[in-house]
Amino acid sequence: MIWLKRNLPKIVISPSFALLVWFVYGFILWTLYISFTKSKILPNYKFWGIDQYFRLWSMDRWHVSVSNLFIYTSLFLILCILIGIVLAILLDQKIRAEGFLRTIYLYPMALSFIVTGTAWKWILNPTLGIEKFFIDIGFENFTFDWLITPGMSIYTIVIAGVWQSSGFIMAIFLAGLRSVDDEIIKAAKIDGAGVVSIYTKIILPMMRPVFMSAVVILVHLAIKSYDLVIALTSGGPGTSSDMPAVFMTQYAFHRSEIGLASSSAIMMFLTVTAIVIPYLYSELKREDGKK
Repeated sequence: MIWLKRNLPKIVISPSFALLVWFVYGFILWTLYISFTKSKILPNYKFWGIDQYFRLWSMDRWHVSVSNLFIYTSLFLILCILIGIVLAILLDQKIRAEGFLRTIYLYPMALSFIVTGTAWKWILNPTLGIEKFFIDIGFENFTFDWLITPGMSIYTIVIAGVWQSSGFIMAIFLAGLRSVDDEIIKAAKIDGAGVVSIYTKIILPMMRPVFMSAVVILVHLAIKSYDLVIALTSGGPGTSSDMPAVFMTQYAFHRSEIGLASSSAIMMFLTVTAIVIPYLYSELKREDGKK
């Protein structure tokens, strides 16, 4: 009875832990192995080597996807953090309508990316949205056809993604700002520091963990972007706004190239790992330093 009482929590949680290990880490290992095979519509477990990775990196469509991912991630990360910080600082001034404004800023995050993509597809459609509005009010030469322009379509995904996620980043930074000791701010004001100096030189540098958390969350959202791309551009025109997640899905379920799709999935996984592991290492090292 004593042994049972001592180990009861482990016994209760062990089925969930076993399922987690099997369906997450087990399938990661399965995907890794499949990426080394010639699997087509069905898995083929005969080892083939790294030829799928050579195939992957020799494809123009994959290079377009990686290039779009770099553009999207860079702009998505920078804009979301800048907008989030500005909104958080404004709300931190204890304004009267803070609760109402915070709800408005956070509301887009409550929507699915499919809804966001569909809504922005209407807004950016040259025959329905912004362009038609300006033409109707007299600006006959106004054009805003990024959605159907191959070189600009990726930026429409950036617009929709930033609109949806910047409010969430605002909430993270606002929570960080509210955790700063008021005595530090009072001391800075006594020393003659202005509001801008207090935030840029004192408060924001203290929020390094918040910055790191925001970066990890945003990069993760960017790398696995699929539903927003499908709803807004479907990867088009052509493949001009293709992303790795769309590439992987297309080749796995539409072109019956499981081996190639698995290799692209592993490349995405390695990208996330390359970002998360340094973050975890720095945080653990910081915690050890405090001890």
